[in-house]
Amino acid sequence: MKLNNHKIWVGAKDYFFIVFGILLYGLGFSAFIAPFGVITGGMAGAGQVVFYATEKIFGFGVPVAVTMYVLNILLLAIAYRIVGKTFVIRTIFGVTVVSIAIGVLMPLFPEPLLKGETFMSIIIGSMMCGIGLGLAFVHNGSTGGTDIVAAIMAKKTNVSVGRTMQYCDFCIISSSLLIFGLDEGIERLVYGFVVLLVVSLMADQTINTNRQAVQFIIFSPHHWEEIATAINNDAHRGCTVLNGMGWYSKQDVKVLLVMCRKIESVTIHRIIKSIDKDAFITQANVNGVYGQGFDEFKLKMPKPKHNRNAQDTASPRAMPDYGDRTTHSGHPEKLS
Repeated sequence: MKLNNHKIWVGAKDYFFIVFGILLYGLGFSAFIAPFGVITGGMAGAGQVVFYATEKIFGFGVPVAVTMYVLNILLLAIAYRIVGKTFVIRTIFGVTVVSIAIGVLMPLFPEPLLKGETFMSIIIGSMMCGIGLGLAFVHNGSTGGTDIVAAIMAKKTNVSVGRTMQYCDFCIISSSLLIFGLDEGIERLVYGFVVLLVVSLMADQTINTNRQAVQFIIFSPHHWEEIATAINNDAHRGCTVLNGMGWYSKQDVKVLLVMCRKIESVTIHRIIKSIDKDAFITQANVNGVYGQGFDEFKLKMPKPKHNRNAQDTASPRAMPDYGDRTTHSGHPEKLS
């Protein structure tokens, strides 16, 4: 029951931050970027392209939110098997929320909040969009579009999310020249790339900040069992017990090794100090932690080269033997 309650709490927290991040993204886009007619990346940018193109051709523009929703659903249908059911469900949720948010907010801001401050407005809006995207992505959510492509790349390789978004958004932003022409399009193109750069940097910074890991080494001779149990039950983090010896005292001691997210470090400190205020603690930042409970190590393995001649002429000597080896005396040989 306690485990189920923890899962419910984690799921509710994820959805809260997904909604918060998406609303932050929608506000930054609708209030600070879209009023200047700057085409951004992602499905929002694609929606802008469709809006301005249909406005020029047919005299009315297809709403950005409608284009975003339709294109996102098509992308999710294609990526379903790769990104997984959970991500798709949360992305559909995110796509719906961001489409509604932009559909509601854009009419509320026909004029920019910072009139006459184009560059400042673009920077503020881009920072809000980047932080919003980062928060949504950290909690396994997405606003769709190029985020889906970024999720696929993150699933298969170690390519940065922000870098993937840059590649995907390049073509969308470059379409400013086709829609507005050289005279007006150049300025919007430059602003579009400024948005792309700031959003990517802020998204990566937000993700890295939330996923940064720390390592604790804890010395508590008399309360190490209580601390280990509390960290395991209350913080839901694993705790490894190592055997050590104090060189001066020549006494055996138990040393606790704990890995956790940086945002969880305050919780770990409170648990330790509530049990043993005299405990000796060292804390260090870790560049990368891979495995259960942390990031998955992704490595693109090269495809093996098949050589028919080599397979046909292969001798038993060429084939590795990982089984038990037996010596001439009949006793198993120890593998070093």
